Amino acid sequence: MTARTNHRRNTSLAALLVLGVPLLAGPAIAAGNDATYRAALTGSSEVPATTGAGTGEITATFDPAAKRLSWSGRYSGLTGPVTAAHFHGPAKAGENAGVLVPVTAASSPFSGEAILDDAKAAHLAAGRIYFNLHTAANPKGEIRGQLERAP
Repeated sequence: MTARTNHRRNTSLAALLVLGVPLLAGPAIAAGNDATYRAALTGSSEVPATTGAGTGEITATFDPAAKRLSWSGRYSGLTGPVTAAHFHGPAKAGENAGVLVPVTAASSPFSGEAILDDAKAAHLAAGRIYFNLHTAANPKGEIRGQLERAP
């Protein structure tokens, strides 16, 4: 090999390495991004279903680096004041599960945050967490929605 061929090969290799670093770093940076989840809250999603006029929505954002779940939501048309609010899981739509994270939602709109352990974060990512609001007329839950990852 001549010195000139060797120089071209080294220059090409250096260019590939320089250009390749951002390409390799891109997915790693993207993997650290927050994930957003949403749920429409309805009585028909409760198990068993309720027939009231209540509706609502919740948006939650999970920061995997801090393991922080932040949320905001709103509701209207409930049969009375909210007596309890929770994220529940692990459960698919149509299944009931225990409380994972209690929420304060005495008025609408509401917001809050909590730190999730690895198991709860995995349930969230797998779509196995739902949110619901309870009232005196519906102590097991009046409106509910399954959290789904937003596009």
